Amino acid sequence: MGSNKQQKLRTILAATAQMSSKLQSLEQEQKPPNLAITLGDPAGIGPEIVLKALADSSVWKNCSITVIGTRSLLQETYHQLQQMPDRPEATLADPDSLSLVEVPLDQTTERQITIGRGNAASGAASFAYLQEAIARTLTGEFQAIVTAPIAKSLWKAAGHNYPGQTEVLAQRAGVDRFGMLFVARSPHTGFTLRTLLATTHIPLSQVPLILNPQLMSLKLDLLVDSLHNDFGIDMPKIAISGLNPHSGEEGQLGTEEKDWLIPWLEEERKKSPQLQLIGPVPPDTLWVKPGRAWYGNYQQHNIADAYLALYHDQGLIPVKLMAFERAINTTIGLPFIRTSPDHGTAFDIAGQGIADPSSIKEAINLAVELTTYRSKIITPLTGELNGEDR
Repeated sequence: MGSNKQQKLRTILAATAQMSSKLQSLEQEQKPPNLAITLGDPAGIGPEIVLKALADSSVWKNCSITVIGTRSLLQETYHQLQQMPDRPEATLADPDSLSLVEVPLDQTTERQITIGRGNAASGAASFAYLQEAIARTLTGEFQAIVTAPIAKSLWKAAGHNYPGQTEVLAQRAGVDRFGMLFVARSPHTGFTLRTLLATTHIPLSQVPLILNPQLMSLKLDLLVDSLHNDFGIDMPKIAISGLNPHSGEEGQLGTEEKDWLIPWLEEERKKSPQLQLIGPVPPDTLWVKPGRAWYGNYQQHNIADAYLALYHDQGLIPVKLMAFERAINTTIGLPFIRTSPDHGTAFDIAGQGIADPSSIKEAINLAVELTTYRSKIITPLTGELNGEDR
């Protein structure tokens, strides 16, 4: 072999060794994801389920967690639950042992917060916790936010007019393409139910006025992106609901399907032949197959990877019926991961020691899963997504 060829070979081998060394170093430096978990409304069950969830060592296995809230209020919940003579057996994390970002409240506000009695003061506190979590996540301190429940009416009472946490997250992150994706994994079969809502927190009377082809395309694109980037599904099967009973029945029970939903769906099939778009499926039969898959008759080839529901209750009644303690709301379209349990503040049982932490545990687990998956599909040296640019 000539000296020039030998020199080229040595150069290639040296470059390969250097690249291998860099990749090994990056792998060693990769740390478990750092999650922020907000207390939600401190008068609700948020502090209780956070203390119960963080007492479970399994939730810490693949991540580090920092609580965003007011330590004195967390300690108040802890002491109240500890002192209950007939408290149900449940292990609680000691607030003093937790990593916590203190969000101070003025004395007047804090004095007005009572466990089980939500008001404007508790609404103001929950809003402040979310704002702090977002600010720190946008600087890179955290890779994901897990949010405990808030009461939208109490945000309004505190002067914060937002439909919910999702909209605040999107506004602060500077995105206008976002959606509420509900994810739940069946304990019976392992089937994963994924449901995206086309419209969210609006009155039912406004749904047919707001739905249109442009909105549906935006939501469908978001769903396809999430299935690719978060779940590794490149050619998904997606079932899309009709709006009216029997999907309008040829215009006899409503004309939205005939007027624009079916033509829109046909156009999307032409535009994206790699997708399997099913529908519009009559809303009363859309959930039969996922229901069977959830409870035992699970045939992967015969089930959709995700479901696109057109309004809040159309999607969430079946989700909560199947998976109330397991369903997780994740906001797609954000530059970071956000998950949340799929239940409310439950002021009526707050402080009684009976709140179930299962959903927030699942929210933590999903945040870790999604964050870890995203980190694996980022090219280490360029920061670009491996595979297709989505």
